[in-house]
Formats: sequence, C-alpha cells, structure tokens
Amino acid sequence: MKKYLFILLLLCVFFTNAQTDFEKAARIDLMLRVYTKKNMFCGSVLIAKKGKVLLSKGYGMANNTSALANSPTTKFKLASVSKQFTAMAIMILQEKGKLSTEDKLTKYIADYPNGDKITIHNLLTHTSGIPNVTALPVFDSIKGKPHTLEQIIALTKDKPLEFEPGSKFKYSNSGYILLTYIIEKASGKNYSDYMKENIFDPLGMKNSGLYPPNGILKNSAIGYTETNEGLIQAAYIDMTIPAGAGALYSTVEDLFLWDQALYSEKLVKKETIEKIMTVFLDNYAYGWMVTKYKEHKKFFHGGGIEGFNTVINRFTDDDMCIIILKNVDNYQLFNANKMATAIMFGEKFDLPTEHKMIAVNKSIYKTLVGEYELKPGFILSITTDGINIYSQATGQDKYEIYPEKENFYFLKIVDAQIEFNKDDTGNITSLTLYQGGAKMPARKIK
Repeated sequence: MKKYLFILLLLCVFFTNAQTDFEKAARIDLMLRVYTKKNMFCGSVLIAKKGKVLLSKGYGMANNTSALANSPTTKFKLASVSKQFTAMAIMILQEKGKLSTEDKLTKYIADYPNGDKITIHNLLTHTSGIPNVTALPVFDSIKGKPHTLEQIIALTKDKPLEFEPGSKFKYSNSGYILLTYIIEKASGKNYSDYMKENIFDPLGMKNSGLYPPNGILKNSAIGYTETNEGLIQAAYIDMTIPAGAGALYSTVEDLFLWDQALYSEKLVKKETIEKIMTVFLDNYAYGWMVTKYKEHKKFFHGGGIEGFNTVINRFTDDDMCIIILKNVDNYQLFNANKMATAIMFGEKFDLPTEHKMIAVNKSIYKTLVGEYELKPGFILSITTDGINIYSQATGQDKYEIYPEKENFYFLKIVDAQIEFNKDDTGNITSLTLYQGGAKMPARKIK
C-alpha cells in the first residue's frame, strides 16, 4: 500500500512540472505500473523519439504457469498489425516487377467470381467488397482447425460482393489472406520464407516471423482472457487461418527497427513508402490508418486476436513511435495507448475510473438484447448466451460487457460504458454509449 501511494505521489510531482521526453516516459512507466497493479494492463511497451528509445519495458506475466515475465524481447502475436508487413511485401514485389497493384485478382485465381473487377489495390485498401471471413457465422466453429490458404479463401470465394469494388471501404481480413496467396504465387516462395528473406532479415528483426503451426515459440507470451474467476488461457485459434492478415509475431524492440526503417530506403524507395502511406478511402492506406492527433500526423494500426491486443503509432512529424503489445485481451489497451500518447504530447492524463462488476439476475440480459443504431449503417448489437452478455459494433469483434448497475454496463477491452434507457412503460428503447469523453445515443431498431 505504501509503495502504491508513493507512485501516486510521484505522478503528482510529474503532473506539476515541465518535463523532458525522458521524464514523460518515466511518468508513463509509473502509470503502467499502476495499471498493472490494478489488473488493467499486461504486456510490453516501447516509446522512442528521434531514434532514441525512451522506454522499453515489460509489465505483468508473459506466462503465468512458468512465471515468465513480459519483457522488451517477449514475442507477441501481432494480429492485424501484421497487415502492414503484408502490404510492404506486395510493394517490394511491385518494385521488383513481379506484380502490380493494378493487377486483377483473376491473374492469380482465374476462376474467382468478379475477380476481373477486383485489383490488388482494392485488397490492400479494404475496398474489394469481399465479405470478411472472420465475420462469417461459421468462423467460430472452424477457427481451431488448421486450414490451407486455398481452404480459407474458399470460405468467401462464392459469396456475393457486398459492394462494387473501389466504391466503399469495409474492413475485411479476407483481402489480406488473398494477398498472402498472391505473394506466394508472385514470388515462388512460401509467405513465411518471403517475409523472413525480404523484410525481417534485412532489418535485423530476429524475433519476428510467421507464427509456427505447432504453436511452439520460445520466449513468447501466452494470451489470456479475464473472467469473473480470474485469468484463463484465451480460446484457441489455429494460426494458419489469419495468415498475412494477422498471423505474424514480433517484439516491441523489433517493431522499433521496423519504425525506423520506414524513414529510410532499406526495403523500398522513398516514393514507394509514400504510396504505402497514401490514404484511399476512410483514412486507410496500405496496411496503415492515417489521421492526426492534435495536428500531429499519425500513422497507426491496431490488432486483436484471441488473448492479444496490439498497436503501433508513428507520429512522423515528430519522429516518435509508441508501440504497445498486450497479452490479456480484455484489459484496456486503448487506455494505455491514449495515456501514453497524451503524456508524450505534454497533456495531463488521470488514472481511469475503476468499474466494478455486480451480480445481477441473468434474466435481465434478455431484456437488453437487440440492435441499436448509433448512426445510419453503424449498429451496436447486444446479445446473450444466457450466461454472459456481449456488445458488437458493425464490422468489429464481439466483446463481453459487465454490469455495474442493473442498466449500466462497462467494457474491459476499452474505456467504454453502455447505459440502457427505458421508456415510461419500462421497456428498453435506447442505449447511450460513453467513450472517449463522448456521449452517443443509439435508438433500438430491432
């Protein structure tokens, strides 16, 4: 208890003085130690600016059974952070004249329905219209079994396009699984070898690669899920399924090497880097999201897969990166990410409010089930299996929500809360989503 109070006192000191970058990083370290102590964070973090590492450290346990602690060299599943590497592999092949981003999908899979309308560019930018394989109803029942690329592709191959290619953005892992197949066809090598020889080895990323099919990887983190009874090992997913959409692993230190390489021409020419980082639709480029934070240009991508959440942020105007890899999938990654970003830009950031779960009659869950429209085309679906209750936003994964009051629930994966609203007759007619300081009403439509 005394140690905890001492940390809080130090935080107060840091809040009240102008800070150097190293002092900001030290403050982030203190905050992360508090988060870890409060069971709100478990993973590894690296922060660097102008080529200097300010913080590189692990928090919590990589493996509870073997008492292996997280460290800067712990290997984590990258989930969708893998996409930027797959995009780079495509652009290396283009520079070598092996393919073009304007190639049609039918060049690589001759009988792919509507493949003559879909380009590699569409696959890179999530504008192909191909349904997202991980959103298929069948996905949960097959994700634990090994698949070939052809078998994964077949799951969506004959399904109708959701829109005309190039006309809309809709995030789809299917596109990056197809890109994995194209890389193998165009290079004549398997994806794992190609990535090693053309990206990881040239950059000295010795602790990065394609997650092995047998799941055995030295010094790697185990993915966990928090339950009411404590941490349990996360549900199994066979890593042959996500392929280039989410099956790579790395460390925070290796990802810093990757960040620095993107300022150079170690892999591709400067103009190719610029093409990779150019937005097409909805702030999405080639494996990167592009936005601004307080007028600071930001390139980033997050990822989530059973037991893991990841994010890499690159603030290129400031030559600064923040890398967070986490191995408890419903601890709040985005609280840690938001906190680190705010502090590095000299802003105050308070410890998040603690939300505590209460026991409620599970029959209440059925009264909350439904679809709630946050805005046209963007729905928050509330479902229950009779034991737990879940929320799922359009195009996103399903996450458990926890009752703090009978009509007020919170998420653990992000700092967000949901309040269910009743009409005069006692029926649930809407909800209010609280996230990032915003209050977002949603009418029940189904």
